[in-house]
Amino acid sequence: MPEQRRILVTSALPYANGHIHIGHLVEYLQTDIWVRFQKLRGHDCRYFCADDTHGTAITIRAKQEGVSETDIIARMSEAHQRDFADFGIVFDHYSSTNSETNRQLCHQIWAGLRQRDLIIEREVARLFDEEAGTFLADRFVKGSCPKCGAEDQYGDSCDRCGATYSATEVINPVSTISGSTPALRMSNQLFVRIEALHDFLQDWTQSGNHLQPEVANYLKGHFLGEPLHDWDVSRPAPYFGFEIPDAPGNFWYVWFDAPIGYIASCKEWCQAQGEDFARWWGPESEANANTEIHHFIGKDIQYFHTLFWPAMLHAAGFKLPSTVRIHGFLTVDGEKMSKSKGTFVTARTYLKHLSPQYLRYYYAAKLTNRVDDLDLNLDEFVAKINSDLVGKVVNLASRTARFISGEQLQVANPGAALERSRAVREQVAALYESGNFAAAMREIMACADAANEFIENAKPWTLAKDPAKREELIAACSQGLLTYWELVLMLGPVLPDLLQESAKLFGLEHPQWGMSAEGATVGTFRHLMQRVDPKAVAAMIQETATASIDTAPKPNTEKVSSSTASTNENPIEALAPAIDIEQFNAIDLRVAEILHAEAVQESKKLLRLQVSLGGGDERCIFAGIASAYQPADLVGRKVVVIANLPPRKMKFGTSEAMALAAGPGGKEIFLLSPDSGATPGMRIH
Repeated sequence: MPEQRRILVTSALPYANGHIHIGHLVEYLQTDIWVRFQKLRGHDCRYFCADDTHGTAITIRAKQEGVSETDIIARMSEAHQRDFADFGIVFDHYSSTNSETNRQLCHQIWAGLRQRDLIIEREVARLFDEEAGTFLADRFVKGSCPKCGAEDQYGDSCDRCGATYSATEVINPVSTISGSTPALRMSNQLFVRIEALHDFLQDWTQSGNHLQPEVANYLKGHFLGEPLHDWDVSRPAPYFGFEIPDAPGNFWYVWFDAPIGYIASCKEWCQAQGEDFARWWGPESEANANTEIHHFIGKDIQYFHTLFWPAMLHAAGFKLPSTVRIHGFLTVDGEKMSKSKGTFVTARTYLKHLSPQYLRYYYAAKLTNRVDDLDLNLDEFVAKINSDLVGKVVNLASRTARFISGEQLQVANPGAALERSRAVREQVAALYESGNFAAAMREIMACADAANEFIENAKPWTLAKDPAKREELIAACSQGLLTYWELVLMLGPVLPDLLQESAKLFGLEHPQWGMSAEGATVGTFRHLMQRVDPKAVAAMIQETATASIDTAPKPNTEKVSSSTASTNENPIEALAPAIDIEQFNAIDLRVAEILHAEAVQESKKLLRLQVSLGGGDERCIFAGIASAYQPADLVGRKVVVIANLPPRKMKFGTSEAMALAAGPGGKEIFLLSPDSGATPGMRIH
């Protein structure tokens, strides 16, 4: 086992104005899996979180319900923690940004900013909702992006072109609180002069592997190439939050005190456990030099966590993050989550119908260490859980354990499948460490395939019929079960329930990474996992859609003319119906390198391509290009692929992406290739 590390981990704080949904769960499950992996490895790893409780939205909701803000946040905190617990997400401490500890730390960090002469005050124009009687935070303004024109964008950044701006720049702004058009009003605001820390931020973001390469490049291209704008960190009364001690009548904007909640949660845990806070997250010192701090966040808030947050910590002398790990958004069946379509599923609704273990595995099988969006394809969800978990992993135990209940697991000569599962263990560990869970799941499932092939050949159900072959039966089933144990141990961070139930089967306690099951006595086999019932998925979607039926959009009854195709005199094929920019942006075009190519014996048209998208992400593609290319000529070639299509099952295997080609057919098929210098995994823009 490696030397023990001291690791502090956080996820973005969920806002206290709404319930957890399956989009949120991408981040919290991703973080929980990483934390569980570190703990399985024996490291001192602690996971902290809190509810983000301040801001105008909380006050508005409290007024609507006739209760206080503290009533709202207490009730929502209980609901959030219940949802997290039921999904197996375990925090070492869960706090609130409205805590006294957080208030004190805000004062301390503010004093550090003042001491560095980084705070200025000036009068600015801000958007004011006259119906609600309040200045609008950026996230309560929606309109068109002032840079690219994309509609329905928030008042601080555009999720289409990545631009950031102030809410007053938004085209045709609308208040999300009242739906009215806000007015401009002057307001005295306090700002952090973040440009004064430009050199520090340039160095921190562009070196030290604190960020994924694409994030570092994004910051360099969008922010650090020019002077950084002052950061508005105050809001005038009335505002639910902490009043600024040296600016009465002004309150810290929620984005100031929310990340400080990470530190507050850690400090409260230290106080409760008798731990030395300085060793975990105090000012930079020898005491915490070996402490690692890892943040997991979504790409929509990356500039807060990669520019403002390190600037605050640096100015106040606190320890800086080791990494900020950023993930993309969730889509369902290739589209944004939708209430009317039933895909905006809350955590609680999901739990009514399906096991949390299913979603934990599906997300893990999709999550890489890149800033990619993740698609929950509902058909694939059912097929993947039933195939991988039930058909491959659990099937190993169900086909063997019942034959040797009460026997000890002993193997004199480990077979290839068992040796493979042991040999791949550290490779899987490295993939977990890097955050490339998808590649880790593929390695584990490849081991499961080999183990099932071994059991299929050994046929324990046949051996069990002949008492003279009892020793051969025990040896074969021991091979299968020892391999099964290796697999569930490697899957432990993702499927903690399956790991615990499997440990009970073998009479093992306190599973740790690499723990052997040799010599363990096989107990009575009990069913470990049910198959996913497609009807349960349909019922979940139906319940969500029914709950929002009043807000469902009316169907578009306009007919699309087909005259273009029939009258087009151009010999080139008629163009397909137009798509909007949102549909186009959903297509994930990537550079891939062809690692291997071969003919498909059962097909005259298809070649089987094994391609790399970088970072350990390999895909199988069946491409209809056999008439134009020889397999040997394709190896090493870089091509453009669509990486986010759902896998397509064919009789020859499963195609996991699509290689792009053009041409009329036959010999005239031309694979699309990027210019020289493109690397596998690079996104096509």
